[in-house]
Amino acid sequence: MLALQINRRKLMPLLGNGIVHLILISFGIIMIAPFIWMVTTSLKTLPEVYMFPPKLLPEKWQWSNYIEAWNYAPFGSFYFNSVFAGVMVTLGQLVTSSLAAYAFSRLRFPGRNWIFYCYLGTMMIPYQVTLIPSYMLMRWFGWIDTYQALIVPFLADTFGVFLLRQYFLTIPDSLEDAALIDGCSRFRILSSIFLPLSKPALATVALMTFLKNWNSFFWPLIAINSMKMRTLPVGLVLFVDEAGTQWHLQMAASVISIVPVILLFVAAQKYFIRGITLTGVKG
Repeated sequence: MLALQINRRKLMPLLGNGIVHLILISFGIIMIAPFIWMVTTSLKTLPEVYMFPPKLLPEKWQWSNYIEAWNYAPFGSFYFNSVFAGVMVTLGQLVTSSLAAYAFSRLRFPGRNWIFYCYLGTMMIPYQVTLIPSYMLMRWFGWIDTYQALIVPFLADTFGVFLLRQYFLTIPDSLEDAALIDGCSRFRILSSIFLPLSKPALATVALMTFLKNWNSFFWPLIAINSMKMRTLPVGLVLFVDEAGTQWHLQMAASVISIVPVILLFVAAQKYFIRGITLTGVKG
């Protein structure tokens, strides 16, 4: 009887873990299924796309679809504009967010917490509210249809400041006190101690910033007029309008657009997960 109870105690956690993993795997399959269908459709011929009942795998892999889709529209320019704007915005937010996060987490000045809470409250303002003022500013500066319009309005972000501030609070005060005793300046402490210790949080901010900018559609649509300055999301919409019902080419163009994002996430996955996990340890 005792042995049976012991076996039950061992089996129950295993059974529970098995059920949890089964549910997670099921949801994972549901989430990845559209991406698998997109990739396989991009390698089919047009008649195979309309075949009923549909087939998951093509009879013959049409790798030429990617070349045809690439040549159908100036994807080279779209790619360069998206990558350049995304990298510049990411670098700018890393600089501004780290400086502001250090000030809010380590410096002592009157009203620090209230200023931070007010700054945090701007996250509740809908993006559409600031759209028209931002456009008017870009027009006043003469930056419409330029890289400045794609980069400058997004060089600072509340979420990056919040994420890095929470991470900076987890760094022991003794490290900063020792550096101050040795005569280090605040900027030296930030660059030599806080930033090297905050690689997971910095990678998280960089990845989320780049993804947000990479997927941005509405602002580039209204701030950019010429074809050579279009970003990839806007270019994809124009491609769909021109390609019509050529679904195999549309899927090929969609795969082309997500490849850099997937590679970036795979490369930064370890830091991204660690940064999200450790951000809220101390607040």
